[in-house]
Amino acid sequence: MVHLLKLLQAEHGRCPHLWVQISLLSVRDRGLGVVCSGGGGGREWRVGGGSSLVQPMWMVSVFRFLIMSGASRQLALFLCVCSVAALGVQAEDAQYVAAVYEHRSILSLDPLSLISRTQALELMNQNLDIYEQQVMIAAQKGVQIIVFPEDGIHGFNFTRISIYPFLDLMPSPHLDKWNPCLEPQRFNDTEVLQRLSCMAIKGQMFLVANLGTKEPCHSSDPGCPDDGRYQFNTNVVFSSNGTLVSRYRKHNLYFEAAFDTPLEVDHSIFDTPFAGKFGTFTCFDILFFEPAVSILRDPEVKHIVYPTAWMNQLPLLAAIQIQRGFSIAFGINFLAANIHHPSLGMTGSGIHTPLKSFWHHDMESPEGRLIIAQIAKNPPGLISTGNTTSKMDIAHSKLLKILAGDLYSEKDAEDIHCDGAPEGNMSAPPTFNSEMMYDNFTLVPVWGKEGYLQVCADGLCCHLHYLRPTLSNELYSLGVFDGLHTVHGTYYVQACALVKCGGLGFDTCGQEITESTGIFDFHLWGNFSTSYIFPMLLTSGMTLETPDQVGWENGHYFLRKSGLSSGLVTAALYGRVYERD
Repeated sequence: MVHLLKLLQAEHGRCPHLWVQISLLSVRDRGLGVVCSGGGGGREWRVGGGSSLVQPMWMVSVFRFLIMSGASRQLALFLCVCSVAALGVQAEDAQYVAAVYEHRSILSLDPLSLISRTQALELMNQNLDIYEQQVMIAAQKGVQIIVFPEDGIHGFNFTRISIYPFLDLMPSPHLDKWNPCLEPQRFNDTEVLQRLSCMAIKGQMFLVANLGTKEPCHSSDPGCPDDGRYQFNTNVVFSSNGTLVSRYRKHNLYFEAAFDTPLEVDHSIFDTPFAGKFGTFTCFDILFFEPAVSILRDPEVKHIVYPTAWMNQLPLLAAIQIQRGFSIAFGINFLAANIHHPSLGMTGSGIHTPLKSFWHHDMESPEGRLIIAQIAKNPPGLISTGNTTSKMDIAHSKLLKILAGDLYSEKDAEDIHCDGAPEGNMSAPPTFNSEMMYDNFTLVPVWGKEGYLQVCADGLCCHLHYLRPTLSNELYSLGVFDGLHTVHGTYYVQACALVKCGGLGFDTCGQEITESTGIFDFHLWGNFSTSYIFPMLLTSGMTLETPDQVGWENGHYFLRKSGLSSGLVTAALYGRVYERD
């Protein structure tokens, strides 16, 4: 600001008619820049990180004013500087600061044994002490909302009886507002809620955590369990003044015998002064329509907070994969906090936007990790629809040509013939079957430096056009699955996946791997019958990449990417057909 004022003071004497334009630029990854243009001398000054006026999306606002002959030049200078200050505030207001904490929880040595409430609180307070430390660190960095993981306070592997001492009483959601920190005597057995409420106050931030809760019920209630209480896996949200503003009871339980499924689905939405409406759900919920998709029917919900205790399963369902895919698919910010227990395959947290992710995945370190990021209140989307030819490169025009052709597949034949396929690849490699994600995928090997492939199963055809700058001694395959997944949950999947195989044999395709060297430029697409498709792009070292483009083209959903930063592990379109579950 001082530098700008000096520049203006040095120039204003030359301008008999002073016209000034102030432009504030918010340039991704390059900070803020200011441009002042003096109409009298045709001069332009640039201050800060901005370096171009070409991109209109970078323009937060433009303020113009004209000082005619005889008007005060000092007034012009004053208005210019004040405008810069005001616009700077607007730019900061367009973003907020979020945090998620991947927590290595202190676990019960024997979760099956029955202990006292006092003993349970001793264990939970050890985890809550760590939570409080992270809140205070986050507060120093201006965090406005923080998310903690599922099971982070009490742990897991309990029975219905053994978890009881760990449960807080959850008052009725129809109750008037309650601040557990300021009203600790209002309800019994709410010690954990009280501590979380007080943390939110100390940190002056919204706080999202997960805990076990109990709600008494009566025999007149047909769903009431025999022991006279409901037990729920519950997310709670506290405002920065410690008020309990939302609760969500997990609907899609994942082998959780200690908890009940709510009789009705909670659609938990809460409002914030810094970013508008947020929604929340938990872990396994992400794979189902209720409540993960239905909650986004409210167009004002642009942010999801997501406690999870996710066990990674490659090549398609690592924690950070599905988190980022959900963010891209729905064009929202997704704040995910996972538990950290690498020996159980549990790691992977992130603050995900459709265009960028800040993530953590670490199978080596025993320590937790706090992730902090500044993100947009209104996340820009990545998905395109309709004819996008004008935005595409030459390779995409090949895709359009193939889509316009008479594509078909002889599923029972040894090879696949597709009109419109690039020359030199008319004799496609053989199909084979291999288990991936416990499902029987149909696959074709990806050979050579360039080519077009198609593979079909049960109505879904997946297509790949690819170019490899250099060949590596690795086997890749293109796979398709269109059917009911029945292991560790029952749900209908349509998937197209380009994956690196575990070895050079066909039977290794679908194995879990994390390292690769193969570089691809590619288009992957399929004739999905569902609109709920999660794009996934993972490269060597569990690195998330952003697709160049995803969306619908001529009735096919596609993912396009060139210029990978490291070897490809998985590129997938993971579709869910909820109505066929």
